[in-house]
Amino acid sequence: MKIIQTKIPDVLVIEPKVFEDERGFFFESFNASVFKEVTQCNLKFVQDNHSMSSRGVLRGLHFQTENMQAKLVRVISGKIFDVAVDLRKDSTTYGHWVSEVISAENKKQLLIPEGFAHGFLTLSEKAEVLYKTSDFYNKEFEKTIKWNDSTLNIEWPASIKPILSAKDNVGLSFAEI
Repeated sequence: MKIIQTKIPDVLVIEPKVFEDERGFFFESFNASVFKEVTQCNLKFVQDNHSMSSRGVLRGLHFQTENMQAKLVRVISGKIFDVAVDLRKDSTTYGHWVSEVISAENKKQLLIPEGFAHGFLTLSEKAEVLYKTSDFYNKEFEKTIKWNDSTLNIEWPASIKPILSAKDNVGLSFAEI
């Protein structure tokens, strides 16, 4: 497993060791002991989520004010532009964001710590995204930041017009959160 730091050091890109031959491929998408050893994170994941989205669907930017969740995100079909926004007020990277293109082909995973908003834009015709969370979903404490907030100024791929849910369409500004 290869770990790549992003410009926000706590957000990590994880590249698994893939074994390929003429039959196909095999890799461990998660192994708790290896994960702890290589990331130095002592996370316990309690929930797995699976979403399927069509091209142009933008989900996010979501976070919880209580029951904050670390996430380990991967794509099993298709390709996404994945974004994490640092909401930790005591952090030197507060209000900064990082992105990574994650796909079934590149098999990368993005580890997003607690205290971050998360969202993604589907780049392929369809994409299936799996992600582990370190705490349970709690609708009462879920918040959404506008995907196109001018303070954050996230550089989403310009070639795709986002399709949003009603909830994501009325997200809060970064200043409001």
